[in-house]
Amino acid sequence: MVKDKSSNSRIFDKDGYRKRAACICVKSEDETEVLLVSSSKYPERWIVPGGGVEQDETNAETAVREILEEAGVVGRLGRCLGVFENEEHKHRTEVFVLIVTQELEEWDDSKTIGRKRQWFSVTEALEKLAQHKPNQRHYLHQLKSFPLTT
Repeated sequence: MVKDKSSNSRIFDKDGYRKRAACICVKSEDETEVLLVSSSKYPERWIVPGGGVEQDETNAETAVREILEEAGVVGRLGRCLGVFENEEHKHRTEVFVLIVTQELEEWDDSKTIGRKRQWFSVTEALEKLAQHKPNQRHYLHQLKSFPLTT
């Protein structure tokens, strides 16, 4: 199912949930530092970069596109941490891990809306997300529960 939203389309699953994808961007394989971006609505708040799946796009492609647009980073896409449901907003987000290999000086959202990015320890990121995006904390809990190297 597809619904138009200005210049792009929103994609919904069979249950009527909006399909989204996101990345937990990590600095290295030890996964001790994660990248958060400032919210487009509330620039003082920090969030995990991600967004809606577009027509003819896989969830992995969406995740990579969104982190480039929102965080201005590229890297090596890793494992999927799972699909996380948000009942309040009626969306399901598939979350991947991405090891950052390059940080751009300028990127789409930094130029158009002044979006910022910042590295945090996992503990600090959990604290930042607890304030305004408690559902996104589940992504980091999953990262810690199932680390790359066990």
